[in-house]
Amino acid sequence: MTKQEFKQALYDVFDSPLDGMSHEEKCKFIEKIVFDYQRDCDDRRQKPNSRKPWKDEELAIILSDAPTVENCVKYARLFGRGYGSIEQIYRWAATSMKDIQSKREDDAFVKQVKRIAKELGRRA
Repeated sequence: MTKQEFKQALYDVFDSPLDGMSHEEKCKFIEKIVFDYQRDCDDRRQKPNSRKPWKDEELAIILSDAPTVENCVKYARLFGRGYGSIEQIYRWAATSMKDIQSKREDDAFVKQVKRIAKELGRRA
């Protein structure tokens, strides 16, 4: 299948009626599906920075944004990491220190995430 044929096939699907949705609602639904696809197929993407240490600046950029699927996909691609690693950053930032002390008290990465989150004024 050529790129043009693939594009036309997608347009044909996109133009199908969908439970009385307006055009705008359908476009938002299509966007959600695209992000879900990228998240669900994350294992197919190259991740050159996987398992490498995070820079404070990278964590600050991530934690300055909302913890959404769209942002997790965006930052995973931007920083060459896995979707789950971005999601985990948001989770650790939102985890209380009491829970961290009982689970990962000596984890340097978790401490780094919490430090950056505190600097940005995020609270668990």
